[in-house]
Amino acid sequence: MKNILYNIGSKKGQIAILIDPDKSNSKESLLPLLEKASYAGVSYFFVGGSTVSIKDFNRTINLLKNHTNIPVIIFPGGSHMISEKADGILFLSLISGRNPDFLIGHHVRAANDLFDMDIEVISTGYLLIDGGTNSSVAYVSQTSPIPPEKESIIINTVKAGILAGKELIFMDAGSGAIKSIPENVVEKVSQLGKPLIVGGGIHSAEQLKGYKEAGANVIVIGNKLEEEIDFLLDINDFIKNGHG
Repeated sequence: MKNILYNIGSKKGQIAILIDPDKSNSKESLLPLLEKASYAGVSYFFVGGSTVSIKDFNRTINLLKNHTNIPVIIFPGGSHMISEKADGILFLSLISGRNPDFLIGHHVRAANDLFDMDIEVISTGYLLIDGGTNSSVAYVSQTSPIPPEKESIIINTVKAGILAGKELIFMDAGSGAIKSIPENVVEKVSQLGKPLIVGGGIHSAEQLKGYKEAGANVIVIGNKLEEEIDFLLDINDFIKNGHG
């Protein structure tokens, strides 16, 4: 029975670790992370990136599924990033941009294979919010992120995604973001009634707590763990104290 979407929507402040197969695709790089992530009590592994090769992607998925029971969810950067070995896939439409390839083009190319796979496909409205740097997503998709102070544009974009049938909303400041998404924006989006994922520019336990209180269901940690794997100890404290 598929229940990833239900689980995401059932609780605030869950933690997902984003693994970029461009950077981590070997046992040597992944197994220490998996061990510490399991100890910390994280809820999900997201696998994806903007420039990932199919070889590195499949190797990473296989390693994760062979060495952890934590759900593995694809966070695709293109139509080639699908695998029946994963537990689910965020079927992302980049609704903050106007590039048709990332609104529907990649989806059409992946649909035939994905349609018959026994994984949970979650229709996701994906918004790129300006994090103070030219992120890989913005560069590859050739779209402009929404400035975080343009709250009405963000809210109306999310509402459009919901009206178009998106089951999940993902707001992302992008890989290597200098600034994270403001908590007041997260709070306003969370009040629109769809499960919410937030990522980009998260570097402290205080941000985790703030995002949970603002209504984020899942908080995605990526670059911080590449820089400091012991941040998982802070995540463990956050979860053990009833926050995650």
